[in-house]
Amino acid sequence: MARNQPRATPRGAVAVIGLGRFGKSLALELVAGGTEVLGIDSDPRIVQSLAGRLTHVVEADSTDEEAMRQLGIQDLERAVIGVGTDLEASILSASVAINLGVADIWAKAISAAHARILTQIGVHHVVRPEHDMGKRVAHLVSGRMMDYIELDDGYAFVKSKPPKQILNKPLRDTDIRSAYGITVVGIKRGSRQFTYATPDTVVVPGDVIIVSGERRDVERFSDLP
Repeated sequence: MARNQPRATPRGAVAVIGLGRFGKSLALELVAGGTEVLGIDSDPRIVQSLAGRLTHVVEADSTDEEAMRQLGIQDLERAVIGVGTDLEASILSASVAINLGVADIWAKAISAAHARILTQIGVHHVVRPEHDMGKRVAHLVSGRMMDYIELDDGYAFVKSKPPKQILNKPLRDTDIRSAYGITVVGIKRGSRQFTYATPDTVVVPGDVIIVSGERRDVERFSDLP
């Protein structure tokens, strides 16, 4: 059952269930960004360490549907299942949130099989932090990429140094969209802030660009000399 039941939590708040490294970091970042957070963990030491740092933090068994009902999880629109290493607790916690009608459920998975099960039971968004970070670092290590973000549908954004093929002429004259399937969406020159790229933008050596497109296309483009 739940202990230290919080006062009514605003509907726009997010429940973060499981306050290990991932859940704690996420919850604190949400609070820093102005989002109210109901943190839930079964470990009293973790709950005590976050008292006063989250909007509400409660010791409770997230696999106990009645305990979650008492906490008002069913009144929230979003919940994140941060439980990872205990697969049974992760799946049961997600199932409870689904049964209680939470509209938007995110969950951490530690393997492809874990992710598949979470998706099959109805979790809306499954993330694999270690896997995703490994892919991101691999892209950064392997080429001229300075940053890499891949979305769920295989679409990616890359910050990189420009290849010589697009230097010193307006982007409209580079034909990069038809040649490489990508779009230059932003450009940074020297100490200036990033600005939107236009067909008239001329990229010069030393610039930093942001390109978007299908993952394979932006990878291929970033490998150009």
